[in-house]
Amino acid sequence: MFSSRLPRELPPNDLARAVANLRAAGTSLLDLTATNPTAVDIPYPSGVLSSLADPLAERYEPDPHGVPAARRAVAAEFQRQGAPIPADRIVLTASTSEAYALLFKLLCDAGDDVLIPQPSYPLFEWLTRLDNVSARPYRLEYHGRWSIDRQDLERALTPRTRAVLVVSPNNPTGARLDDDDRDWLVEVCQARGLAMIADEVFADYPLAVGSGRSAWGLGLGPTGGSILAGESRVLTFSLGGLSKSAGLPQVKLGWIGVSGPDDLVGDAIDLLGVIGDTYLSVSTPVQVAAPRLIEAGREIRTAIQARLDLNLAALRAAIGGHPSVALLDPEAGWSAVLRVPAVESEEQLVLRLLRDAHVLVHPGYFFDFAHEAFVVVSLLPDPAVFGEGIGRLLTIASRR
Repeated sequence: MFSSRLPRELPPNDLARAVANLRAAGTSLLDLTATNPTAVDIPYPSGVLSSLADPLAERYEPDPHGVPAARRAVAAEFQRQGAPIPADRIVLTASTSEAYALLFKLLCDAGDDVLIPQPSYPLFEWLTRLDNVSARPYRLEYHGRWSIDRQDLERALTPRTRAVLVVSPNNPTGARLDDDDRDWLVEVCQARGLAMIADEVFADYPLAVGSGRSAWGLGLGPTGGSILAGESRVLTFSLGGLSKSAGLPQVKLGWIGVSGPDDLVGDAIDLLGVIGDTYLSVSTPVQVAAPRLIEAGREIRTAIQARLDLNLAALRAAIGGHPSVALLDPEAGWSAVLRVPAVESEEQLVLRLLRDAHVLVHPGYFFDFAHEAFVVVSLLPDPAVFGEGIGRLLTIASRR
């Protein structure tokens, strides 16, 4: 009866069962996977959502690309990040996930494929599958910093590849796309007539790297890296949204900035309008409020950045006493990856952390790391929770 795009069964894994059992028993957990900024005591301005009640939102005048004032506000955000994308090349969406769905509809027929990075957040296989598109992975490799495994990406290409997806900063590695990889990717896409989809939702959160320099010291952009937004050589779709840039995941507004050769950009904007007019999914109140929400996001973003910096510094200090555990330096974003001794499987380790220390972390396999053993922690939790949780994690992970 149901579509083959959906699973027949949804059994919980061992980690999910263990967490559910502990919470049902009333056990308090130190959750180092928390990435919801509204739930970790980040200070928010008073009345930050009051603009959603603007009387202008009572009138419904839909625009398939988004209302002009909201698009102008997003264009100003791109300008702030060093990417001058005009408002008429911006399309509003209800979320970044919806932006992907629109782009897969725009670029792909059923059975076509897009290339996705690994390790990365485990979302793209489902998003592509729901649009009858195949996700073909290409590896990222770590040699002091992350870079694209170019041979692996070239092996992943097929005659039905339509786009290469780049997540920069990557979630969870915090890796930025450097200029060499960017130029090489552009050449690949030019040669094969492919589009680039750039997920840059964490672009506003540069982090200090191991030497104490920030990502700004890497010769990257003012928001922490070389962003693909504004790329003129190939058709490029740059994704962002209020969820990360303003710390407002509950306010569903995302966007696509379109850049590249003028003829392709024009066609893409027109066709995205056809798709958008079919759904008209972005609410009027959030579009009317967008300029003020984006402005309020500056203060929220500053508070989030302070939390990230504080917890990352605490993590580095704690790891100093545990030489068997290594931090894979993040350049930006909200997460950190730790390489731990591979004396047991990642699943055994995270289950032992839950059972013996009541600490919740993500195992590396959740993000499709090529091998073991890694764990991933969020840098967003309350500093007291983070510090205590990291201490327990390092004590257990260092035991041989």
